[in-house]
Amino acid sequence: MSIQRVSNLPHVPLRKQDSHKGTFGRVLIVAGSPGMSGAAVLSGLGALRSGAGLVYIATSKSVLPIVASAEPSYLTIPLIDDDSGRLKKAALEAITSASQGKDAIAIGPGLGVTPATRKIVRTLFESVEQPMVIDADGLNCLAEEKIDWKSAAGPRVLTPHPGEFARLIDSDISTVQQNREELAVTFAADAGVVLLLKGAGTIVTDGERVYTNTTGNAGMSTGGTGDVLTGIITALLAQKFEPFAAAQLGAFLHGLAGDIAAEELTHPGLIASDLPQYLPKAWKRLQQG
Repeated sequence: MSIQRVSNLPHVPLRKQDSHKGTFGRVLIVAGSPGMSGAAVLSGLGALRSGAGLVYIATSKSVLPIVASAEPSYLTIPLIDDDSGRLKKAALEAITSASQGKDAIAIGPGLGVTPATRKIVRTLFESVEQPMVIDADGLNCLAEEKIDWKSAAGPRVLTPHPGEFARLIDSDISTVQQNREELAVTFAADAGVVLLLKGAGTIVTDGERVYTNTTGNAGMSTGGTGDVLTGIITALLAQKFEPFAAAQLGAFLHGLAGDIAAEELTHPGLIASDLPQYLPKAWKRLQQG
């Protein structure tokens, strides 16, 4: 298999003065559950700080007040849940309706893995035509469903950490870490997806091209940083970046924001909610070359 190694970042076009919020895409993020409302918040903030015109978060109605109060700039959509706050299968109808007119969709952060969420994630994976980012519990749901990856109705970007990727390929973390690039490229080619394998030297591949990210640091090894990345990539997809470019630029900006934050806050002092605050500085460095 001949692989093209990519090092140059995608071109980021200048914003026209006559732009409006509809110009830069509408994002829908399906995320959050009791105890994991922060995952929805962080994903939404990542999308907002990455240029999306409108960001909608569809979440369990039990945690919606928490999610809504965290940031006034995104919109929220309540989803039917059970007594424990987990989504019911009936939530699928509201999510499907909310997906209409959106330019990119993300699903998974803090969602939980239940029979209902497994059904929801699988159905959306197979039916939604827009570009979709699947992360965290979205990936865990699909791993349990033994999904046919080529059944997707549209472009898909998968963003697993090594443990999630090991579950996807029915392997173990040690094997994944010893063969990161080879396994990532093979999976992406066979599944017809863009795969972003997190970790030191994050790998982005569509099975034909491969990019190894050069930004990021050990301070980002803390809960919630991946949720921010999900929002970043989804926002770039909504702005019409093709999936490989969105994942590549998303990984770079995410890591750069972490590097800038660590310069001021140190590695031990860095937390996930710092990253959206430093994304504007990352964008500024990128624009300055």
